[in-house]
Amino acid sequence: MAGDRIICHCKNVSYIDIRKAMIKGARTLEEVKEMTGAATGCGRCAGAIEEILASVCGCHNVSLADVVAAVNNGCDTVDKVTEATKAGAACGRCKALVQNVIDIKR
Repeated sequence: MAGDRIICHCKNVSYIDIRKAMIKGARTLEEVKEMTGAATGCGRCAGAIEEILASVCGCHNVSLADVVAAVNNGCDTVDKVTEATKAGAACGRCKALVQNVIDIKR
């Protein structure tokens, strides 16, 4: 997904804005709303935000649930999560998010 693509047109919130909120710890629609203002206008973007929240690595189609499971199973570094899930193995843009999952365990 193009990073500059606007997800929430009412509040002018982009895909990158949502990913940055995730790197800061947002894991729910409510947390994204609080951090970005997205989905607080008409709300039509809520489904797209939920899809973004569910994904960590688009290159290898790795979900947040997959990364959380890897962390809960003992992966305590980005390299270990990458080995277990492939998240971060291609372009590497998701590594900051993987690190945040490790840090906050969710």
